[in-house]
Amino acid sequence: MALDLRLQQKMVQQLVMTPQLQQAIKLLQLSHMEMADVLQAELEQNPVLEEPNDGSDEGPEVNAESNAETEAAAEADGMMGLGATPDADNPSGTELALPGPAEQSEIVTDIGTVLTEAPAGSTPEPTSNEVEREIDWESYLDTYSYSLPASAGGRADDELPPFEATMTKSQSLHDHLRWQVQLADLSAEENQVAAMLIEEINEDGYLAPEAVALVADELDVSVDDVETVVRELQTFEPTGVAARNLRECLLIQVRERAAENPLLVEIIDKHLHQVERRNYLAIAKELKVPVEAVTDVVKLIGHLEPRPGRSYSDREPQYITPDIYVVKVGDDYAILLNEDGLPKLRISNYYREAMAHSGGNTKSFIQEKLRSAVWLIRSIHMRQRTIYRVMESILKFQHDFFERGPTALKPLILKDVAEDVGMHESTISRVTTNKYVHTPQGIYELKYFFNSSIAKVDGDAIASESVRNHIEKLIREESPKSPLSDQQIVEVLKKQNIDIARRTVAKYREMLRIPSSSKRKRTF
Repeated sequence: MALDLRLQQKMVQQLVMTPQLQQAIKLLQLSHMEMADVLQAELEQNPVLEEPNDGSDEGPEVNAESNAETEAAAEADGMMGLGATPDADNPSGTELALPGPAEQSEIVTDIGTVLTEAPAGSTPEPTSNEVEREIDWESYLDTYSYSLPASAGGRADDELPPFEATMTKSQSLHDHLRWQVQLADLSAEENQVAAMLIEEINEDGYLAPEAVALVADELDVSVDDVETVVRELQTFEPTGVAARNLRECLLIQVRERAAENPLLVEIIDKHLHQVERRNYLAIAKELKVPVEAVTDVVKLIGHLEPRPGRSYSDREPQYITPDIYVVKVGDDYAILLNEDGLPKLRISNYYREAMAHSGGNTKSFIQEKLRSAVWLIRSIHMRQRTIYRVMESILKFQHDFFERGPTALKPLILKDVAEDVGMHESTISRVTTNKYVHTPQGIYELKYFFNSSIAKVDGDAIASESVRNHIEKLIREESPKSPLSDQQIVEVLKKQNIDIARRTVAKYREMLRIPSSSKRKRTF
């Protein structure tokens, strides 16, 4: 077969992942707090974007033509916020083109269709001429104003307290222990050993089991010398710190509180595993004491602290900010997008004069930043509209949940919502990841509403999450002295028309972090 070079001409249709399309995909899967951080970063990096100082300030109008870039800029400059919130008369919120058909196999197809559809004669990305023609730059300068923020209370800046005076930091467990070492009567060598031992204490206040040997080898001292320092650390606050295990931690607390009780010490020292299993009868039989005496001791153990370092934990609480609110209005439900905390973007009218009196690289720079700002606003509108449509579909499928709670959840998969809104499953997956909705039943992640199905006795199906809620409710209402076994839960659920295996009940119980019936049993 002869090999030769040929020149051919052919037409190929393909989707190109432009930077603007990548930006749209990134924004689509961000949570509310992540979105706020991204928009704040864009405000800092793009001088064309600005956030008005006063929410009542009306921005200038924009010469609105039919393409989406002009509409996004008009909404931004007209102070309509990040995107028009959809309502009953206009569910889409904005007049953007619908996504491609559901059979398209990539998320970029869904987003690309939205971003690239435009009337004839326009381009997916506005050119310099389009930007200058579409925006009425003359009206920008008329309403532009800039002022420095006033100082608090009208005082001069030099009268304000320094920034360092307003900063605080909580004391960690390690810092608290180091402070106590400085007050202790230790030699220089013992101080060095104590410093290394403190580094081996975890956030719960426990010393690593191998820490003594490790420190002794590192500092070339005897194990006995290290043990002496360990015993000194165990006298520090919080009581029970620097213990190697739970048994040692509890014994330290008993001794420090002058609550020496031979039976209490005996049970902690030798029968802690039986206490965990709540096998009080076996403890009483082995120690030859009444069961009542054992239960009294167990009550005392319950008042001890198994994690002495807990009060010094420096973990910051993670707050959830819902992206969507579902509110009941009469007999219907209204969907509201949460825009609190998100900057309201508009294009700075200062750059009208800058463009009019500049040229070359300066003008090209401003045009590039303006184009980027328009695409950002349009991508935000597309994100808000997509989230709204997905939530609207979930509300339609899971209407009973919003009325009666988690036990009324129905089986639902991504494909069902994807077919309903006309998008691909991967798009729905990204929309529902790390996004939360505030409902009359509480705050839930959007993925919470997607569940596999479990067969009922009559041949119907029920959501797996609903079954877990049934199991949790049964255990919550059981008698503490006679808890339900997994097999008993199976029989109760079967009477409620739910066909489930015992091993499935055990799996769901473990997912709910509920111990077995033997560990749930209470004798007092």
